Amino acid sequence: MWRLALRTLKFRRTSFIATFLAMFLGAAIVIGCGGLMETGVRMAAEPQRLDGAPVVVTGEQTYDATALTERHRIDPRLVGEVARVQGVRTAVGDVSVPATVLKDGKPVTGKSASYGHGWASARLTPYTLAAGKTPVAGGEVVLDADLARRAGARPGSAVDIVVQGTARRFLVSGIAEQHGDRNPDAAVFFTDDEARTLAGGRIDSVGVLPDPGARVTAVADAVRAEVGDRAEVLTGERRGLAELPGTLASQRTVVILAAVFGSSVVLIVMFGVASTLGLSLQQRAREMALLRAVGSTPHQLRRMILAETAVLSVGSVLLALLPGYAIGRLLFGVLTSSGVVSSAIVYHAGWLPMAVGAVVTVLAAAGATRFAGRRAARTEPVAALAESTAGTRWFSVPRLLLALFFLANGIGLAVATATVMDDGPTLASTAGPASVLFCIGLALLAPGITKVMVALLRLPVRAFSGLSGRLALRNAATANVRMAGAVAPIVLLIGIATGTLYMQSTEDHVSRTSYDRNILADYVLDSTTGGFAPGVVDRVRDTPGVAAASEFVTSRGFVDRAGGPDQVDLRGVSADGVRQSLDLPVIAGSLTGLRGDTVALSDKKAREYGVKVGERLPMHLGDGTAVRPTVVALYRDNPKQEYLTLPAATLAPHTGDGLPHQILVRTARDAGAGVHERLAALAAAVPGTELDDSSSLAGRNNQIQQILVSANYTIVAMIVGYAAITVVNTLVSVTRKRRAEFGLQRLTGATRAQVLGMLTVEGLLTGVVATVLGTVASATTIVPYSLVKSDSYLPSGSIGIYLAIVGGSLLLVFGATLLPSWRGMRSPAVETVKAA
Repeated sequence: MWRLALRTLKFRRTSFIATFLAMFLGAAIVIGCGGLMETGVRMAAEPQRLDGAPVVVTGEQTYDATALTERHRIDPRLVGEVARVQGVRTAVGDVSVPATVLKDGKPVTGKSASYGHGWASARLTPYTLAAGKTPVAGGEVVLDADLARRAGARPGSAVDIVVQGTARRFLVSGIAEQHGDRNPDAAVFFTDDEARTLAGGRIDSVGVLPDPGARVTAVADAVRAEVGDRAEVLTGERRGLAELPGTLASQRTVVILAAVFGSSVVLIVMFGVASTLGLSLQQRAREMALLRAVGSTPHQLRRMILAETAVLSVGSVLLALLPGYAIGRLLFGVLTSSGVVSSAIVYHAGWLPMAVGAVVTVLAAAGATRFAGRRAARTEPVAALAESTAGTRWFSVPRLLLALFFLANGIGLAVATATVMDDGPTLASTAGPASVLFCIGLALLAPGITKVMVALLRLPVRAFSGLSGRLALRNAATANVRMAGAVAPIVLLIGIATGTLYMQSTEDHVSRTSYDRNILADYVLDSTTGGFAPGVVDRVRDTPGVAAASEFVTSRGFVDRAGGPDQVDLRGVSADGVRQSLDLPVIAGSLTGLRGDTVALSDKKAREYGVKVGERLPMHLGDGTAVRPTVVALYRDNPKQEYLTLPAATLAPHTGDGLPHQILVRTARDAGAGVHERLAALAAAVPGTELDDSSSLAGRNNQIQQILVSANYTIVAMIVGYAAITVVNTLVSVTRKRRAEFGLQRLTGATRAQVLGMLTVEGLLTGVVATVLGTVASATTIVPYSLVKSDSYLPSGSIGIYLAIVGGSLLLVFGATLLPSWRGMRSPAVETVKAA
């Protein structure tokens, strides 16, 4: 059987190339998504500034198994405790605080990051003195060489540095050179005491340097036993997570993204491979019939088909390993460039995703062989010879059950999306796969559905297309299985593309409009130097023409409740300006009470948490700090902007930089045009401050909402591209198989134009049927998603999206049908018939 299989592959190269291509591309995409999944699960980051410390002790970055979004700082007393652990030579406490060097009143680093540290941590990179001396007294600093060059500073000169939102003058005691170029950010080194004071008295991490000859794993275990649950001990490539607070919060996003699209890709690949291989076997019905007629047993035919499939699948998987790795890197690059994960995260693609890609491809091929080759292997020889020219049998009980399984699951996910899922980041995890499953279910029933729809289209086609239409209708009626083979992948293409693109456009519209309505401010001041000092907001309020001003802080935290913590968005505001800056219609209490240890929330959230005005709400802030603020106000719920509101002075110290980065400004009605100039002058007087109108806030929020857009579009483009290739493979294979049919038509008097006209009508029929089915399938994603997002059955977005998808699909149909047919008819009709 192996020799026969290899000879068959040799003499049927065209059909097997199409099958091989489907397997190859499918395996590559699955391997790429698998690499993304492994990267998300492992979530490792190479150390940068802490590269010289083999062991790093840092704050636990999770609360109740959920990642924190802000840095969880640790007690500085841990430095001494870790230093006394056996095998530890030195333990160095490390902090990072925003520190921006000014030149002529402007940041020399522009918008690039610049941080201050204690001098003791310089050895961890390492940094070494290139000139001057170490800082020994408050008010002295060491600048890294690049920062000193840009500032025009040297040992003994004075520089202005913005720390804690205020510009202060420091004496440059020395210049430090970085070795290894590991730290991408500008570095300012204070004395250790001053750095710790600027960080609020706590430290970020402890860098551990083991004794010479000590095993890193043994030292790490000893340190871990000493610190217990007060901190986390990192080694190897996970040490970089200590420098990237909040990075673990993106782990869930990456894993969900890889899981949702990976599962969809697996289904699509299995369907695509099965469809292509099934078509190839269907076109070989005559060959199978002849083999049965000369004495081959069903078992022998199954072995031959399985051998052919094994050769193709193994070869395609082996060749797909490297492209699959490249696809995974491409997807990961899109995630890092869009800000979903830090570029410091290490991409991992080991043997597991490659094994998954191989298994999926082989299983898809084996399944296709099982179903598509069964009828050819079991049919009696005479019946097989008769069927080889007709090819109209398609219905079977297993096929019906499988179709019902996919349809039921697609409908089930659509219903769950509309009735169970809340508006949040996981909404797409049920809405997206619904159309994929429904598409596959429709594709399995495509022969029967196609026959019914062609019958319904008979009258208009005959009325408008003449002889070409009648020929096309006869072909569609007698070869509905063949036509369904072309319809199925187009249904998949239209259904997935339409569902995903309109899901994204709806998300964009809802996010943009809801945020616009929530922001009442006219202007926003932005700090690029680590945040605003407390007095800046008062200066803004005192500006003529300003009606109100409020500090604005964003974070994420947790509300503690019996069923487990609920992760929520947090906003920090100023009590004196929040009513004029944000649309928070109060229904109980007063927002003016947002001072100190207080919180305001929506009436819906208050009912969920079981609290009223005057009661305390147990919470954990973004850095893991436990608080119990008193509820001072309830406001009307906005389901698109559900967040808890706290005083900015309370929330800001528990964020990464410890200060508000934005100030919302509401101008008086009679302020006139001069208020903009006055605010611009104030912004110029506060180093690193930019003035924008309030629309920039909405744009920035939309940018945050959009961090997954490029990744979504990239992965969807791969899926749609794979479906498009399957369409082209299918149509080209079908068209090449029909060359003899076209030759006979020409020998009986048909012209080339009439044959091409017939194919054009067939293409239109295929396109219409596929468009209807694809649109129905996409509705299982679009309708429930839109209901949850915007309380509408219709999605937001231009009709042009749908027209572009349908138009592109029709171009594929006509291009893959008419072009091969036109090329084939350049040969004499007699030669075409004889060659068949």
